[in-house]
Amino acid sequence: MMPSLSEFLVGYLDSLTGHLALAAYLLAVTDERAVWRRLKKLPPLFLSPLIALVLSLGLYAVPELHMVQYFISSFAVLLMVTLWVWWAWEFGFWQAFVATCMASVFQVAQSALAIVLLWDIPLDESCSIAMVLGVYLCISIATALLLYKLRFGKWFRLLLDNGSAPRRMALVLFVLEAVMEVMIRLASGVQPRFLLFYYLLTAAMVVLMAVLVVYLARQSDAARKLQVQQDIIARQQLYEQDLENIRREVRAFRHDYKNLLAGLSQQAGAGELEGLRHTLSELDAGFDLRIGKKIQTSTQIGNLQIPEVRSLLLSKLTVMEKKGVECRLEVLYPIEDVYMNVWDFVRCLGILADNAGEAALESEQPWVEIVLLSLDKRVFLRVSNSYTNVIEPGKMWDDGWSTKGAGRGTGLSSYQRILESYPNASPCTSWENGIFVQELTVEERL
Repeated sequence: MMPSLSEFLVGYLDSLTGHLALAAYLLAVTDERAVWRRLKKLPPLFLSPLIALVLSLGLYAVPELHMVQYFISSFAVLLMVTLWVWWAWEFGFWQAFVATCMASVFQVAQSALAIVLLWDIPLDESCSIAMVLGVYLCISIATALLLYKLRFGKWFRLLLDNGSAPRRMALVLFVLEAVMEVMIRLASGVQPRFLLFYYLLTAAMVVLMAVLVVYLARQSDAARKLQVQQDIIARQQLYEQDLENIRREVRAFRHDYKNLLAGLSQQAGAGELEGLRHTLSELDAGFDLRIGKKIQTSTQIGNLQIPEVRSLLLSKLTVMEKKGVECRLEVLYPIEDVYMNVWDFVRCLGILADNAGEAALESEQPWVEIVLLSLDKRVFLRVSNSYTNVIEPGKMWDDGWSTKGAGRGTGLSSYQRILESYPNASPCTSWENGIFVQELTVEERL
């Protein structure tokens, strides 16, 4: 028998409320800070309940599908919300799917509470239904705020931003979401006196799943830091080898220098001033070519007394030079502290250096200059590069924006998200006459 109009209306309101709850959970699990920017893209999501309603009408017309109608509709909603997240957040498809599955697990668990509340309420009591749906939405928002406050999204984003993880996570979370859907469907066969216990069991599963996600994120973060530390040790060894090569070059140059002095003495004695100037010029150029630049770079790097930052710069400068980018580094005074979590500073510096190196390659004469200065209990970072493209100020901080096309860039939005946790950090961006500049000032916290 086809459902009545009132039943479909209640179903639409219930689905719409579920979508709003799902949007709240999405903001929480993605650790979204620009909430208003996402909410402005919310209206297209309201089409999903309507499409799901039309799909349900079509499925009711096929008796063979009555048993799986709920699951087909649920999967369709999951796919439609994924497409909305793909567009609104500008994620990759698998990232959008993972985020949607994660939020859906929380939202479906919340639906179990709605079943408990709606159990004894007749469908024609629209006022009572509206009250229950309102309570359900308020509880969902409160739960999402709790997740936001506990920074669950921070750990989830670590897994989400891992380039190799989204597809595996998509499979795991989709299975979990499907299990939750099955449990909700089976709740209709549970006796009323056991419904509360059933809901508590469902809630316990979701809590365990959230704890597992945080645990996996912490393990992944610890493994990443261990790998970085191992890279630091390896690069420090390369740095020491470079210093040893400089010492060898100096010893060799010292031997040649004595021979050159002997020749200069003969030229001076013979009054060959033009030849003397030419020889001195070759001597100066040879010194810069063989030793001077190496000594200058080593001195600048040596002023960085934070191994994590020194290691990152060694790595980035090496990569850029191999790509043909002229690199200039200035660290005039010793730097012992960056006044923020060193790993967050390393991430920020890495993002700016990567963006500068990639953008510089698009110019005829690519160059990158990195300046680090520590003065009066504050650290100043300046990364500048040659740049020829047109800047779009309103879009450059969006997830996925890139001069190479949509969905290619996540660095600047991640950079901005990191700095939101540090009120003592002040970023600045400017570009003029083919030069793009990113500056960051971090002051000592009071």
